[in-house]
Amino acid sequence: MKTAYFDLVSGASGDMLLGALVDAGLPIGQLEDELRKLHLDDFRLSSEKVLKNCFSATKVDVHVSDHAPERYLADLQKVVTESHLSDSVKEKANRIFHRICEAEAAIHNSEVDKVHLHEVGGVDAIVDVCGVLAGLEALGIERVIVSPFPLGRGFVFGAHGEIPLPAPAALSLLKGCPIVGSPIDKELVTPTGAAILSEVADGYGPIPPMTLDSIGYGAGTANFKYPNVLRLILGESEQRFGLITETLVQLESNLDDESPEIVGHVSRLLMDQGALDVALLPAQMKKDRPGVQIQVLAKPAHADRLQDILLSQTSTLGVRRSEVRRDSLPRRNETIETEHGPIRVKVAQVPGQAAKVIPEYEDCRAAAEKSGLPLGELYYRVRHEAAHALNLPHDHEPFL
Repeated sequence: MKTAYFDLVSGASGDMLLGALVDAGLPIGQLEDELRKLHLDDFRLSSEKVLKNCFSATKVDVHVSDHAPERYLADLQKVVTESHLSDSVKEKANRIFHRICEAEAAIHNSEVDKVHLHEVGGVDAIVDVCGVLAGLEALGIERVIVSPFPLGRGFVFGAHGEIPLPAPAALSLLKGCPIVGSPIDKELVTPTGAAILSEVADGYGPIPPMTLDSIGYGAGTANFKYPNVLRLILGESEQRFGLITETLVQLESNLDDESPEIVGHVSRLLMDQGALDVALLPAQMKKDRPGVQIQVLAKPAHADRLQDILLSQTSTLGVRRSEVRRDSLPRRNETIETEHGPIRVKVAQVPGQAAKVIPEYEDCRAAAEKSGLPLGELYYRVRHEAAHALNLPHDHEPFL
């Protein structure tokens, strides 16, 4: 499993993340090609090798033109949605921008759709976010682990005047993530850096076991008494078929007076806002009333937002929250060219057993409607075509 470990030596920002990816082997030309899919004309990239306390690192800068427009959340998401980036990058990017604006709105007692990103019209944020997500995808990264976030103190000058550090927005975006104080009285983790890493992280802690492949150093702008760099370590997990262990948050609530239509709507909304899974279970409630228990599995960084949805969108008066450990099989995403068009699949391997091939439902549903085949038969064909195309051991039982 291709693993990326972000070692936050001196914090994290969008340009440091981009620099680390380029330094670790992502061609700057390939990154620029991906970013051109945004169809934005008011920025350009530059990349150069610099020294940070005698450490060689790559500095990537996003240069924004003076006429860059001011953008609100809807404008940011419109740019992403209408781009030609992959669906996965679009989905994560839109979720990141929503979280950033959500954090800013709470700090300024405003509304999410009225928040705009200052100084640069949001262009550099769009480039940073989409560039990092597209870069991880281009490098084939399947798992991301992040070290604790070092937070400095002091003040920084922003659009609203002097802002105490850690920046309130960055701190809000790091809920559920491990943080540690730093002796450096400077901004070390920017809101963009916090939002990106808390979104893509599959876990936090020390360097995981892996066979080392490459190392990248992304340079920050300031100079400290120690190297102002972010280190990216790329490698292949030594236990390729071992389980991925991570700590997640489970939210639960019992509903006995809610319309089924509302429950269905909220379930879809929770998934759209980053829930890893949503389950609806029948429950026998007090006063002999049948009800439903809604269970939501989420990354820690998303738990507060998803809890707010449960409290605001349903009749519940309370939500139970607990930390759970999830062990899951490593998996990778592939696209299989079939006689019915390209179909996305997830591939996982159980040690000593045949590979699991899970076709993407939406792709199969569309292909089934177009071809007239039963959905179950299409699943069967896609699994076998994937096993053949990817040289996987598979079961040859006929479709029933």
